[in-house]
Amino acid sequence: MREKYEWMLNRWEELEQALAQPEVAADPERWQQLSRERTELEERVTAWKRYLELQRMEAEARELEHDPELAEDAQAELKALGEEKAELEQRLRVLLLPVDRNDDRSVVMEIRAGTGGEEAALFAGDLYRMYQRYAASHGWKTELLSVSESDLGGVKEGVFLVTGRGVYARLKYESGVHRVQRVPVTDTTGKKQTSTCTVAVLPEAEEVDLRIDPADLRIDTYRASGHGGQYVNRTDSAIRITHLPTGIVVTCQDQKSQLKNKEQAMKVLRSRLLDKMQREADADYAQKRRVQVGTGDRSERIRTYNFHEGRVTDHRIGLTLYKIGEIMDGALDEIIDALRAEEQAMLLREAEGN
Repeated sequence: MREKYEWMLNRWEELEQALAQPEVAADPERWQQLSRERTELEERVTAWKRYLELQRMEAEARELEHDPELAEDAQAELKALGEEKAELEQRLRVLLLPVDRNDDRSVVMEIRAGTGGEEAALFAGDLYRMYQRYAASHGWKTELLSVSESDLGGVKEGVFLVTGRGVYARLKYESGVHRVQRVPVTDTTGKKQTSTCTVAVLPEAEEVDLRIDPADLRIDTYRASGHGGQYVNRTDSAIRITHLPTGIVVTCQDQKSQLKNKEQAMKVLRSRLLDKMQREADADYAQKRRVQVGTGDRSERIRTYNFHEGRVTDHRIGLTLYKIGEIMDGALDEIIDALRAEEQAMLLREAEGN
């Protein structure tokens, strides 16, 4: 462990020196790459520096143990230092676990109504508002990129951007099928219905991540259509971009210009392409994670929201919380923290078994 952290500390210092060089500052792409690497190392280097400081303080306290007048205070300090050091050692082991290279990115989220017709679309709208509130509670920004509404103001398909540091690290656990059990507003019999929505969480791709050949794109403009409503004002400047080699199609329409629609559509396209590339490259590792933790598989039923019983159950870890109102208001941290803890525990077991 020491050897790995000493290497990280040395690399951190090299990055600090490189980023201070004028020639690096003059090269935006190079600066961005080095800055991202420094950010990825920051938490681990900070923890390691604290560990080295604790070792130094421990050595000084041991010297004071030999002084009769200071021995009692020295022993109390050693006890406190030992407890902090033990906790930090565990954290340092966790920080050495494989890191998802996308954890620090912003995300593109896609919500689609599944089985259940109008009720599924209404629940998709509820999920969109839930994620908006969760993002706001963390100081993240949300930007609606595209939406297709249902007759009653629900969401057939919604695509939005969540911007902030470490967004993907938390929201990646939301990918999958979300099931709702409740009495639809359109039902006069009071009979409970089960509906589903699919959520996809894609790390936002930047232009430096992949180059898209303009010749591989077909860009069409068309008149936006729909029922209108609370999400967007319809315009005549909708954009449809087709990536010919993969067949991926992205549409975008909002109240702004055609140019803005194109920029937003390209954001989604880059993220979908990056996600496709990474899934193909990491197929074996991703499959292991999906089986054991459940992140990333959009066909997997991950969570049930039962409004009649007031409960939310995450099926990946068997966690049930009877606080559906708070969760729908964006209080997702308890679920996400539990999922992260389970993933870390699984990875630690794997590391110790190797």
